Amino acid sequence: MKRTQQSTALLLALSLGLGSTLPFQGSLLQPAAVVAQTSQFPDVPSNYWATGFINELVNRGIIAGFPDGSFRPDAPVTRAQFAAMVQKALPKSQDRSAINFVDVPSSYWAFNAINNAYEMGFLSGYPGQVFRPEQNIPREQVLVALANGLNYSARNNINTTLGYYQDAANIADFARSPIAAATEQKMVVNYANLQQLNPKRNATRAEVAAFIYQALFSQGQVQALNSPYIVTQDVVAVDYRITAGTIIPISYTADKILLTQDEILPVTLTVDANIVNTQGIVLIPQGSEIQGEFRPSGNGTRFVAQRLELPNGQMYNINAASQVITDTESVRRGTDVGNLLRNAALGTGAAAAIAAITGDRAIATEELLIGAGAGILATLIPQFLGLDRVDLLVVETNTDLDLTLANDLILQVNP
Repeated sequence: MKRTQQSTALLLALSLGLGSTLPFQGSLLQPAAVVAQTSQFPDVPSNYWATGFINELVNRGIIAGFPDGSFRPDAPVTRAQFAAMVQKALPKSQDRSAINFVDVPSSYWAFNAINNAYEMGFLSGYPGQVFRPEQNIPREQVLVALANGLNYSARNNINTTLGYYQDAANIADFARSPIAAATEQKMVVNYANLQQLNPKRNATRAEVAAFIYQALFSQGQVQALNSPYIVTQDVVAVDYRITAGTIIPISYTADKILLTQDEILPVTLTVDANIVNTQGIVLIPQGSEIQGEFRPSGNGTRFVAQRLELPNGQMYNINAASQVITDTESVRRGTDVGNLLRNAALGTGAAAAIAAITGDRAIATEELLIGAGAGILATLIPQFLGLDRVDLLVVETNTDLDLTLANDLILQVNP
């Protein structure tokens, strides 16, 4: 019994830190305060990932060690303990009036701390005016509490920001916006994998120390610590991978493109729909442009992409291509040129062939031509003179131009 009392008292006292004075009367609900320690804890070596955060908060009297000199950085934190820490670390004016939680009697050791944390807007209860003070607090709840209590809102696209985390799908709906805001404020500290948020896992004492310290930093109350585990905006603007084999839907202003079989034809196409990842982050927005060219391929042609330009001006090399297109349309003397060219774009070679065979030189307008343009059209016409027929390749832009990535495409998406 004595051992049980001592262990429980120590865990509860831990939340109070320096300056808390609850007399010890043999009750497990009123543990003796533990004086904050400024010396090195034996279980927090100098190379421990959270040493800086822990020592700074201990020095400020926000958290404390145990009488045996340990800190127990991997121990979980209850909601009551977190309430005691946060209201002490980040005191602020009241946002709302206290309520009477049915499971937090006035004799409970953290009664005042819980009321303070609630009034400041850091913590809320559950339906039925329940607080659950002895329940361990998950990481996502800690971050939500800090972001909400400090009135932080996400400034950037929430899905884009949260998409940095490999386990973003595990973040509860209520927590998405506050955690995005916490990320923007550099309050998220992930050890050992920056991209693993582990939102549902119970927060440890070391993690809560790191989160609270970064919350203080966001308020300009402490100096920045040099830690590689702080998620920053520079990190959030990360590279996203679109895997090889992904289909990119494409559109073009004309319904069809006519070109000769041996023609190399530069064209700029438009991405027809958003390309998103599994977290719903738009990696290639609709309306992005893909520059490339049609190249002869066997008995047909195919579009080979070279450059991708996003609406924000970012440019990327891209290795993607359409299927090989072999459909043809014959042009003979007497062909109805108006019908042939309706909603069509012409390569310069195709325009020269049509002009030579039909005798209709009026098609040599810049509006109809893509590729080399009208300037060299006259030099190409003679090679088709005397022919009775030419077969032109026909690219149906609504069905033939979807591109398939040949290699992974790495894009940097900024929140």
